[in-house]
Amino acid sequence: MFPFDAVLTDLDGVLRHFDHAAQSDIEARYGLPLMKTAFDPELILPPTLGQVTEAQWAESIAVALGGDERARQAVAEFTAIRFWVDEDVRALLARAQERVPVVIVTNAMDTLEEHLDRLGLTYFADDVVSSARVGVAKPDPRIYEIAAGRAGVAPERCLFVDDRLPNVEAARRLGMTGVHYRTYADLAAVLAQPL
Repeated sequence: MFPFDAVLTDLDGVLRHFDHAAQSDIEARYGLPLMKTAFDPELILPPTLGQVTEAQWAESIAVALGGDERARQAVAEFTAIRFWVDEDVRALLARAQERVPVVIVTNAMDTLEEHLDRLGLTYFADDVVSSARVGVAKPDPRIYEIAAGRAGVAPERCLFVDDRLPNVEAARRLGMTGVHYRTYADLAAVLAQPL
């Protein structure tokens, strides 16, 4: 018997991956601290909570880096970085979905739906809980409660998967089973069970 009634999974770092080597290359070519600036809590939180758009976030990064044309070009390259789906993880989640709902729970921006479409994931999950749409972000317990509610499952019957340990720990505090995702094997050990 499958031990969970729903699987709640993060998107970035689990199902979707970015070209981090290209990000490092852009930083090196421009000599600008793009990652540190882009993910500064003061800049990243407003778009994650749906208070500003991704375009406004990009402009705020450029301004923080000096506001000149060179900074804007660096940010444009940085925000256009290539991303892709981990097909092995997708297959594993699709197999779980034969038994229980799978809900994507992600700290995202207003462009999430467009990104899911580009990835071919628009109709993949049973539901998507985007922080930009619900106004709360992981590790706030409310986003986990929203996701469990959308799945129609009590939190203690949910498996939660995320590549960030603080997010996993927050889910565990609600009674969820948490998987700290680092490699495919972390998830496969829990989900790769026979039907």
